[in-house]
Amino acid sequence: MKKEQQLDLYHQMVLIRRVEERGAELYQAGKIGGFMHLYIGQEAVSTGLIAAREPRDRVITAYRDHGVALNCGLTPNEVMAELLGKSTGSSKGRGGSMHMASTEKNFWGGHAIVGGHLPIAAGLAVGDQYAGNDNVTICMFGDGATNIGYFHEALNLAKTWGLRVLWVCENNQYGMGTSVERASAVSDISQKAEGYGMKNSRVDGMDVMKVYDAAQEAIAFVRKNAEPYFLEISTYRFRGHSMGDPERYRKAEEVKQWHEKDPIGLFRKVLLDKKVASAKALDEIEAAVDVEVNQAVEFAESSPEPALDELFVDIYADN
Repeated sequence: MKKEQQLDLYHQMVLIRRVEERGAELYQAGKIGGFMHLYIGQEAVSTGLIAAREPRDRVITAYRDHGVALNCGLTPNEVMAELLGKSTGSSKGRGGSMHMASTEKNFWGGHAIVGGHLPIAAGLAVGDQYAGNDNVTICMFGDGATNIGYFHEALNLAKTWGLRVLWVCENNQYGMGTSVERASAVSDISQKAEGYGMKNSRVDGMDVMKVYDAAQEAIAFVRKNAEPYFLEISTYRFRGHSMGDPERYRKAEEVKQWHEKDPIGLFRKVLLDKKVASAKALDEIEAAVDVEVNQAVEFAESSPEPALDELFVDIYADN
């Protein structure tokens, strides 16, 4: 990967972190309503994954979607405005934290129902199959979604019909406050793909370049062989499940050990060790991101709320 591309990945990861941190502040100040799930700690997952896709490949995810939206090309202004429920947001202020989307960027959401978007991902892939192209649908979901019916139905259909879907499990070790070991019969989530004869692998989700390499290989397999692939990415959320999570279920030592694997810190060290960039250059990227996020907050706070006469706009499709 060229130097410029690596620095862009660093920029994207820092941008996600700063947007989430400011989002948390605004939520606590009462400026963001509803539920909000932060991506802090998981930045390397979507950054590496989406860097490996082609623009024609679709992306769909669950409710922890702010970082994915930024990686797909939505601007900080659009993301922040949507968080604040403003008309200039990615979903015109009517979706909020869990329903960011942009068909122009081939980002199909942002879905609040656990696992509910997996059948939708299969449907997107059916559409591409029907159109006769080899586009890939990248479907991201948490480990908790692998214990419900939607998961098994979608994987079975994808394998049976030969759908080009890259199923990506972001295993952040907990489904809300329940550890994987307490909720799943197998702690190696990728094993669940074996029941459908589906090729699968696991990768360290705290290392953005490992994620990028694994994603490139998986996407190429799906595109070439016209069949699904299951990729488990092991990661960790540094904050609670949502903003209302008291986080009483995790031991301090566990959290400390994972913080030592901070994906941004690890990638910064790699860039410095390999002399891809100097500490000054990386500091300048971070400073530029701070300016970018401050401007996004100002933009969002000064934007208008959706008008009442837009309440039913985009609800029904014209025949």
